Amino acid sequence: MATAAVQVSVPASVGQPDIGYAPDHDKYLARVKRRRENEKLESSLPPGFPQRLDSDLVWDGNTLAETYDWNYRLTGEDIQEIEAALRHFKSLNKPLGYITQETFPLPRLHHTLRSLSHELHHGHGFKVLRGLPVTSHTREENIIIYAGISSHVAPLRGRQDNQHNGQPADVVLAHIKDLSTTVSDVSKIGAPAYTTEKQVFHTDAGDIVALFCLGEAAQGGQSYLSSSWKVYNELAATRPDLIRTLAEPWVADEFGKEGRKFSVRPLLHYQPAASGKKEPERLIIQYARRTFTGYWGLPRSADIPPITEAQAEALDALHFTAEKYAVALDFRQGDVQFVNNLSIFHSRAGFRDDGEKQRHLVRLWLRDPENAWETPEVLRERWERVYGGVSPEREVFPLEPQIRSASKGESVGTQGGGGY
Repeated sequence: MATAAVQVSVPASVGQPDIGYAPDHDKYLARVKRRRENEKLESSLPPGFPQRLDSDLVWDGNTLAETYDWNYRLTGEDIQEIEAALRHFKSLNKPLGYITQETFPLPRLHHTLRSLSHELHHGHGFKVLRGLPVTSHTREENIIIYAGISSHVAPLRGRQDNQHNGQPADVVLAHIKDLSTTVSDVSKIGAPAYTTEKQVFHTDAGDIVALFCLGEAAQGGQSYLSSSWKVYNELAATRPDLIRTLAEPWVADEFGKEGRKFSVRPLLHYQPAASGKKEPERLIIQYARRTFTGYWGLPRSADIPPITEAQAEALDALHFTAEKYAVALDFRQGDVQFVNNLSIFHSRAGFRDDGEKQRHLVRLWLRDPENAWETPEVLRERWERVYGGVSPEREVFPLEPQIRSASKGESVGTQGGGGY
C-alpha cells in the first residue's frame, strides 16, 4: 500500500517561503501572480546567455517518439554474449569492483554500447536497453551483468556512499525501493527513493545515471524524463528573470553531511562554445528539490539562510515546465535506462506494491572519459567526491536495499546527510 507522508515538527528557517517537496500548482500560480503584481521582474537574460538552444538535446516528450526510438532491444545473440561474459567474470573469482570492459568482454555488443554512450553525450541524452533475463539469474549475477554492460557505456563508477555496515567503503550501487514498511522508524527516511511517493523532477550527482529494473510495481511507478534544454528555452522566452534566479547562488541544505551545514552554488551553468577545444555550447542544470524544501526525516534546517520567493517560484517553474514536456518510459523488468544527468531531469509517479510485485531498481552513477562533458568549476568538488579515488578493492555493491547515509533522516538537529 502507498505510504503516507511523514511530518516532522521542526521550526522553519525565518523567512522560508511556503513551499514543500510536493509541488502545489495553486500555490505556484498564486506566487507567480503576487510577484508580477508586486515586483519589477528582470526582462533580460544574464549576460552571454543564449536566447535559445538548438540541439538534439532540445526535445518535446509529447512528440519525441515520432522522430526518435530510444529503445535498444537485446537480440538473442546479444544475450548469448552477455551470458558468456558473465561466465568469464565468475571464472576469474574477482570481487565485483574489478568488473571492467576487459573482465566482462562483449566483443560484438561493445560497439553498440559505445554508440549508446555517444547518443547520451551528443544526441538525445537517453537510451533504454531492453530485455535482460532478470528471473534467470541470482541477485549477484544480475548486478554483475548490469555493471558489466554499463562498463562498456561509461567505465567509471561513482561513489554513492562512503560507508557500508559502519566501515569505510566506496559504495557504487544504490537500491531504489520502498522501505517505509520495513524500517522501524519511517522518520529515518530522508529521500523519496525509499518510499512509494511521487518523485518530482530533479537530477542526481554525476554525468550518467543508470537504472536497472529488477522488479515492477503492482500499479504506477512510471518513469519520466524531460529535457532541461527544452525547459531552458521556454523559460528564457517567457521568464528571463527566472533564468537569472537559477544562475545566481542558492543555499542548498547539506543536512550536516560531513560536517557541512549548507553549500552555496548556482543551479544553472552555461558554458559557451570553445572553438579551441572544439566544444559546443552546453547548459547544465543540477538540483534536487529536497535540499531546498526538506523531505520527511530530513526537513529543511532552521539555522541556515532561507530560499527566496523568486527561488521558490523557480523551483516550481522547473518542475511544472519539465512536466509539460516530459516523456513517459514504459520501464519494465529487465530494462536498463541510461540518462545524461547533465541535460535531462527525471521523475517518478507514485506507485503501489503488493506481495507479488514490488518496484525495485538499482542505480549506478557513471562517467565516460572519452565522451564526458567538461565539469563546471563550481561542481568539481562535488564530482571529485563522487568519482575521485574510487578503487576496485574498496568498491561495494550491496545486494540488499538499504538507506544511503546521505538520505538517512536523524533526530532533529543532528541530520546525517543530504544528497539525492
